[in-house]
Amino acid sequence: MTYILYAIGLIGPFFLIKYRERVGDMIGEAEWMKKVGGVYSFLIILAFFVFFWTLAEITGTIDIIFGPIINIIPGLHQNAATPAPDF
Repeated sequence: MTYILYAIGLIGPFFLIKYRERVGDMIGEAEWMKKVGGVYSFLIILAFFVFFWTLAEITGTIDIIFGPIINIIPGLHQNAATPAPDF
């Protein structure tokens, strides 16, 4: 099952970029999409994000690639007990 999802995650963004006009017309343009350049720009950003997320999942580097993003967003970072520095 995971191989099918990986294939969809690698091939899907290609078709999302290729048919972005049809998909964009189908979902419509929300007000917040105008701030990132419109519905077509949002679909391109989404396609790149899905592609790189899938590539990171396949290679097992999800923590390395998306680690800085997880540290920035509050609530996603697991607060581990940090040891006190030994000076």
